[in-house]
Amino acid sequence: MSKKSDKKNKSKLAAASQNSEEEKNPLHKEFGLFSNLKYVLAAMWKYSKVLIYLIPLGFLIAPAQRYLWSFLSKFIIDIITRHGSVEELFKVTGICSVAILLLYFAQTIYYSKLWVQCIVVRMRLIVKRNWLSMTMPFESTEDPDVLDCSRKSENAVQGNNQGVEGMEHQIITFAENLGVVITGLVILGTMNPLISLATILLALVNFFISNKANKYSKKNIWDPLAPWWRKRWYMDWALGNFEYAKDIRMYGLRTWLTDKFTELNKTRYAAQQKNNRLWFWVGIFNNFLWMIFQTAIYAYLIWCVFQKQMTIGNFTLYLAASGTFFGYVSSLLNSVTQLLQRSREVDDFRSFMEMEGLQPAGGVKLQPQEHYEFEFQNVSFKYPRGEKYALKDLNLTLKAGERLAVVGLNGAGKSTFIKLLLRLYEPTEGKILLNGVDISTYEINSYYEIFAPVFQDVRLFAFTLAENVSMKAPEETDREAVTECLKNAGLDDKLSSLEKGLDTQVLKVIYDDGIDLSGGQKQKLALARALYKNSPVVILDEPTAALDAVAESKLYSDFDRLIGGKTAVYISHRLSSTQFCNNVAMFKDGHMIEYGTHKSLMAKKGEYANMFQVQSHYYTEDESIIQEYAASEAEHV
Repeated sequence: MSKKSDKKNKSKLAAASQNSEEEKNPLHKEFGLFSNLKYVLAAMWKYSKVLIYLIPLGFLIAPAQRYLWSFLSKFIIDIITRHGSVEELFKVTGICSVAILLLYFAQTIYYSKLWVQCIVVRMRLIVKRNWLSMTMPFESTEDPDVLDCSRKSENAVQGNNQGVEGMEHQIITFAENLGVVITGLVILGTMNPLISLATILLALVNFFISNKANKYSKKNIWDPLAPWWRKRWYMDWALGNFEYAKDIRMYGLRTWLTDKFTELNKTRYAAQQKNNRLWFWVGIFNNFLWMIFQTAIYAYLIWCVFQKQMTIGNFTLYLAASGTFFGYVSSLLNSVTQLLQRSREVDDFRSFMEMEGLQPAGGVKLQPQEHYEFEFQNVSFKYPRGEKYALKDLNLTLKAGERLAVVGLNGAGKSTFIKLLLRLYEPTEGKILLNGVDISTYEINSYYEIFAPVFQDVRLFAFTLAENVSMKAPEETDREAVTECLKNAGLDDKLSSLEKGLDTQVLKVIYDDGIDLSGGQKQKLALARALYKNSPVVILDEPTAALDAVAESKLYSDFDRLIGGKTAVYISHRLSSTQFCNNVAMFKDGHMIEYGTHKSLMAKKGEYANMFQVQSHYYTEDESIIQEYAASEAEHV
């Protein structure tokens, strides 16, 4: 077997394998052209009814615009060749000129409305997509398959000529082209119906070639780039994110990151080159068809003129009309090709929007309770495609008003436990009860309301300081409460130093006068958020990593005093919170290996006691030792 043949067979096998994989992919669905047309038309009717009314208007305007000049040329040539009067010439020219001006005026209004309203529909669908992205189960945001599907759906609403908006334009373009083709059939039918038939057959060949090329291009060139788009987005985000600026400079990462970016783009360049080669040959074939058609039309029309079967005026009309007709039969069929292509992109959008399990779960709205007691019953959790359990056979009760310290080394399962409690994850096995009721039966957003979590990875928003604390619109924000929470979180000095106070913009992404906060200040702001939310259950998931040990111990103690009788869970691989908590749960390798009070676990002399002894000089209750440690740290600085 030749190398060329072997390479060809390998390409076929790769394509077959990819198609088979696509067919098995439960996240991607093919809805079909008519279903997608119905979907987009429904969106147009819902968000911009004027677009539906523009469709028949385009059907009328387009043929008038395309053929009016041809008829004007015919009338003028007929008048000249039969030696008509000058008055007749001016009359015909004047009438056609007024018609052309009115047509251009209508066309200007038509297209200005068309583009704006198509964008309106796309923007409304973007809002709908973003809403789903923000409300879909948190677990899905960590699934690479869902992320790829999300990226493809984003591409489907990213531009004017692709995806949903592209289909809007193609629906209207199809109506316009149909009007031009029907008018052309009437005109050419008076000359020779066979010319119309031959034109349609040639255009059909053009259509099938272009449609096959479009389908091949999407499946074999652009769809495989979904992971590339995700990686490209990350690289753009990382290289433009000021949070990485210090590391990039201090570690000399410019060349390394630029090389990674360049290497990543090679995949995109290769795909573009492959696409260009494909359409180069398609273009050569289509131009060859056009040359054949034009040659045949010219030959026939010239023969008719020499045989005195056609006037010079009609020669001009039919010549122009035949060119327009062929072009628009091809455009009409190309509109079908484009509709099919845009339909495949709408498949991407709808696959994400209608993906099973992404829609917000229903359930009973959780009403305020007198107390909140949680019970984990044989709860296990395994990440999708994970080989082992992140958490296994957990049985634990968190009583109302209790302080629970969750400790263990990194990767022990502490954060997984919290994400299950918060319902960011759903248990793989077992169940979690709230006051004896399975939490999965509650409507998710009402369940979220009972928690005020503070995570280690604090995210700030490019809003005002007040909005970053309240997480509400300015008119819904209690400014006095925000000030009190910032003070209690230890940011009163920072607040008093700001010229605009609570109205200070955070980050410099949008406003040049925005402020950046240090790691410790970010985590204190997150504590202020939790205080402001005033939920009955507080979660601190290692929020003090940017603080030193003494500052961490003091912050935990102060925060514990501020939350009063609320239920609280403190998570840390440092043990600063354990002494004032009611119970301690120690995790290791996805199992809760020890549980009890600080004293009982110390008496047990197990792994918790060993860890505490290692860290004890940071957390001893002897005030003099704490002061001595703080003094030594200050001297060291």
